[in-house]
Amino acid sequence: MSEALHRIAVLGAGAWGTALASVLARRGHDVQLWGRDQKTVDTINTRGENPRYLPDINLPEGLAATRDIARALEGAQTVLLATPAQTIPEMAGLLAGKISPSTPLILCAKGIDRKSGKLPAQILAERFEGQSLAALSGPSFAHDVARDLPTAVTLAHTDGKKAAQLAAIISSETFRVYAATDLKGVELGGALKNVIAVGVGVCRGMGLGASAEAALTARGFAEVSRLATHLGAKPQTLMGLSGLGDLVLTCSGTQSRNFTYGLALGEDRGVAGLALAEGAFTAGVAATIAAENNIEAPLISTVAKLVDGAITPGEALRELLARPLRSESEE
Repeated sequence: MSEALHRIAVLGAGAWGTALASVLARRGHDVQLWGRDQKTVDTINTRGENPRYLPDINLPEGLAATRDIARALEGAQTVLLATPAQTIPEMAGLLAGKISPSTPLILCAKGIDRKSGKLPAQILAERFEGQSLAALSGPSFAHDVARDLPTAVTLAHTDGKKAAQLAAIISSETFRVYAATDLKGVELGGALKNVIAVGVGVCRGMGLGASAEAALTARGFAEVSRLATHLGAKPQTLMGLSGLGDLVLTCSGTQSRNFTYGLALGEDRGVAGLALAEGAFTAGVAATIAAENNIEAPLISTVAKLVDGAITPGEALRELLARPLRSESEE
């Protein structure tokens, strides 16, 4: 594998999948974008747009979309899986028999499967023995990436050489990809920061002020670090783009689906009809994992109860403020 142009399949024609496909097409790769919705596929092919997910953005010429997953995967030298984290088991079924173990499969969703408590790479490793697996994560809004604005992310593969090769293939002048080997750390950082972003969104919705939002972000990062390192992540990974960097961006405002979901909860509005928020699905399973491992994670636990409707935002605030004072360094 080299930096030469490749045939690449991107599975998932939502905002993130379309943005990644755009990066690769601009780079000159032969890109096939797979999506479920026929109207979206047709609009991409005929008008060079994806108005449902990326309105007012012109996609690069040559980006082709299809609903035929076998066609998308045919001859693909690299595959990016950009469907939501909760669809990974289903996607594994669709991929069966259509992908070689030597073909790199790059996971681009950020979440933990709420039924099994497993990360995407773990689910696929169990389903496809010997499959070359990587994860792409970092501070990156789909609209920014699709507009070709400067972005930096991390790509992790347990084989450092393969990580570097894949990073070189995907990187462009504006989309900078750093290679890493901490696959679990990159996945956990991306999944857990979404839960914290929901909490910060609630804080904004309740009008608690910027100081409270900063405190929640910082204390949330402490929880992410405790839980992720206990599960095998490297601390330096969590301090990087796929951990702290992504957390800061996701907690920054309404471009973040997770922040927007929390904002609606904090304003006591309904969440029906909002864009998919991975953190809402991950919160419960993350809280369960923390409890089972005796990891102190009060914010994650509180967000899980909020998402489930077990407590109100006001009750959540009182619960967090009633916690006993302690040293900041204490777990």
